[in-house]
Amino acid sequence: MVNTVVEDQVLDRAYAALADPTRRALLVALRSGDARISDLAGPLPMSFAGVSRHVGVLEAAGLVRREVRGREHWLSVRPDGLRLAEAWIREQTAFWSTRADALAARLERRNRQP
Repeated sequence: MVNTVVEDQVLDRAYAALADPTRRALLVALRSGDARISDLAGPLPMSFAGVSRHVGVLEAAGLVRREVRGREHWLSVRPDGLRLAEAWIREQTAFWSTRADALAARLERRNRQP
């Protein structure tokens, strides 16, 4: 039971973080490797403080890691943060695909009956 509650909280934070287009854009930008927050903030139409708040949400969700190097804050993606969310989606997809296939087969049998 406790494990389920913890997993639910992790999923809630991950999906809440991914629900925002700016945070998704930050994750996409980090695909090419580590980057400074200032580099990520440059092309975005918001203040550095705004980007920093989005980074904080991604960090709290376990999707990015921040490393302070001198005065610069570097970010990297934490792929492990997405694994639980991906597993949940995969499980739901498998379940509903099976149900949809069963329904389609039943409808096909019904339509073939005289």
